[in-house]
Amino acid sequence: MSESVTLQPIAPEVFAAPQLTPEAMAAVAEAGFKAVLNNRPDMEGGPDQPSSASIEQAAQAAGLAYAHLPVQGGYQSPEEIAQCAALLKTLPRPLLMFCRSGARSTKLYMQAIALDD
Repeated sequence: MSESVTLQPIAPEVFAAPQLTPEAMAAVAEAGFKAVLNNRPDMEGGPDQPSSASIEQAAQAAGLAYAHLPVQGGYQSPEEIAQCAALLKTLPRPLLMFCRSGARSTKLYMQAIALDD
């Protein structure tokens, strides 16, 4: 992984990162990750933000499982949290979740695992 990408450990084999590009997917796979979960809505950052479709294509080409669960930064609905919980049960590990900064993905993960408590 690029030294400019900060990976934040959330749980064993689950990490959060800021916005990733299609070009980063090969490095994500080389770093040992098996799956990527994109929590950022398309066009949230304007036209320069890579689309989910372009990231998904690159992720699959790198051998990664890919899921897109776009959520807003300030609020995740109960349905979105439940969707995340379901994805967390099926996506292979190690898993890399990302959004604009990594904070939204971390918050979503914490809310999703709390459903099992």
